[in-house]
Amino acid sequence: MAYAIRFHQTGGPEVLAWEAVEPGEPGPGEARVRHEAVGLNFIDTYHRTGLYPLPLPSGIGLEGAGVVEAIGPGVTEVAVGDRVAYAGGPVGAYAEVRNLPAHRLLRLPDSISSRTAAAMMLQGLTAAYLLRKTYRVQAGDTVLIHAAAGGVGLIACQWAKALGATVIGTVGSPAKAELAKAHGCDHVINYSVENFTQRVREITGGEGVPVVYDGVGKDTFMGSLDCLRPLGMMVTYGNASGPVPPLDLLLLSQKGSLFVTRPTMMHYTAKREDLEALGAELFAVVVSGKVRIEINQTYALRDAAQAHRDLEARKTTGSTILVP
Repeated sequence: MAYAIRFHQTGGPEVLAWEAVEPGEPGPGEARVRHEAVGLNFIDTYHRTGLYPLPLPSGIGLEGAGVVEAIGPGVTEVAVGDRVAYAGGPVGAYAEVRNLPAHRLLRLPDSISSRTAAAMMLQGLTAAYLLRKTYRVQAGDTVLIHAAAGGVGLIACQWAKALGATVIGTVGSPAKAELAKAHGCDHVINYSVENFTQRVREITGGEGVPVVYDGVGKDTFMGSLDCLRPLGMMVTYGNASGPVPPLDLLLLSQKGSLFVTRPTMMHYTAKREDLEALGAELFAVVVSGKVRIEINQTYALRDAAQAHRDLEARKTTGSTILVP
């Protein structure tokens, strides 16, 4: 018998329960993976609270890494014994063992451990599509990355710097400012004591930036629009401070014919070939050492509720993993 975290109603971390489950044999196109580590992400809290509704009762979690134990009929993407990792669903990663579609699994390079993979897959693939697809960062660009000391932020800042960009990052405390500086930020703005819009304009000589990557949401959205130069792109990919209110589209023309997009990784990796291509870019930049994945918090999988409390209280930095 295996165990998994499940919830039967939406609410606070207390709704998460450690329950016995029976994954059974993998069906057609499926593989059974025994997890060695599971990733913790802010989107998990959206599922738990019902902001992103799931049919209940439900498992939770979108990324993990481990070893393939069995494969179902028709599986060609992986073999028994392969070390693999995945991100983006289906939901249910907070489990000791699970079945999932084999076409969502990526084989891991020998030099990337399961713990590192679980810490980086969702955040790293998010950074990959943001920087290489949504707005393709070029050498010489100046980019603004909110929550620069968060999981996506630390990866994106390092990666953007490796691409030759000048990186402006926002954080909420002096300690997080030091962390961001150590991970590629050329300029760090503590938005709890500084006006980030004004500082971005000062840093760019009044020009503004071509792109803002914003996982914070409500608290930073309007100020971010004012950081953009004409024809700039606002990429809002998360709601850490709450969802962005409805927008009067006329503002986009008034502020410089701006572009706004709300992407998700699921669309950028829906095709197997796109998933493999982004995964290859992520693995390469990590293996090269240009992007360091730092696991700053580790919890037992059964203690997922406490991990959620700490994440929502903004007590975490970088990546967090849950270990079965």
